[in-house]
Amino acid sequence: MKLIVDSGSTKTDWIAIDNNGKKLFETQTLGLNPQVLSEYILEERIINNYEIYQSRKKISELFFYGAGCGTEPPKNLIKKVFKPIFENANILIKEDTYAAIYSCCSPGDKAIVSILGTGSNCSYFDGKNVHQKITSLGYILMDDASGNYFGRQLLRDCYFNKMPLNLQEKFKKEFELEAELIKDHLYKKPNPNTYLAKFAKFLVQNKDLKYSKKLIKKGFNLFIKNQIRQFDNHFEVPLHFVGSIGYYLQDDLKKSLDSKGLQCGKILKKPIDGLVAYHQSII
Repeated sequence: MKLIVDSGSTKTDWIAIDNNGKKLFETQTLGLNPQVLSEYILEERIINNYEIYQSRKKISELFFYGAGCGTEPPKNLIKKVFKPIFENANILIKEDTYAAIYSCCSPGDKAIVSILGTGSNCSYFDGKNVHQKITSLGYILMDDASGNYFGRQLLRDCYFNKMPLNLQEKFKKEFELEAELIKDHLYKKPNPNTYLAKFAKFLVQNKDLKYSKKLIKKGFNLFIKNQIRQFDNHFEVPLHFVGSIGYYLQDDLKKSLDSKGLQCGKILKKPIDGLVAYHQSII
């Protein structure tokens, strides 16, 4: 049995297939980002899922694509957690960029593939190999146009009174915004990036307002400037996007790309189905 896993910071999709590519089960857990979660929390989120735990000894190959797995230390943490659970499995761990690429591109395709979800990143696929020029420094310094970026901007604008009054009142009614509670989530509790990203749904729900349009445009323009334009051939290849922010704000994303003469390719909410199809094709 092969287990294919696509993990973001917010949620993780799991699909098991047999040696003929037939789906055996699919399930979901909370996100497994090793950059922001402890070994204990990572383990707890896996073993508390009935289907995964019941099937753990039947897994012969495990393919894990995860946010926060761009360097060796977090990869090693994931492997340390996985080995005792999936004791009979060969485990391959790659960052979530590969899941996005495999879900959008066929072998030989050339494209720039970006993730716009809880976090954000951008890579160039030359048809065979993945190229990255920017090393992420995490959600505090990077992640333009991500869920946590927009959530952070909404909180700042609310507290600095830069949000229109009627929208500010609506924002305060929808969320608990006491200063001590916010600081507790950001500085004491796990997953501060996911906490920030939850506010982005408010932006999606109010995306047609003038204030929202301005904020969305600013975020996408920053992402294009800092991430997409790092690649010299960004005008020559399609730009694919994976993630809930890109998906739910795709009209604004397309406008930002069009205004700069860039080619918008696929926009997927999540990569898991395309990722499974990729693994089925190489059996």
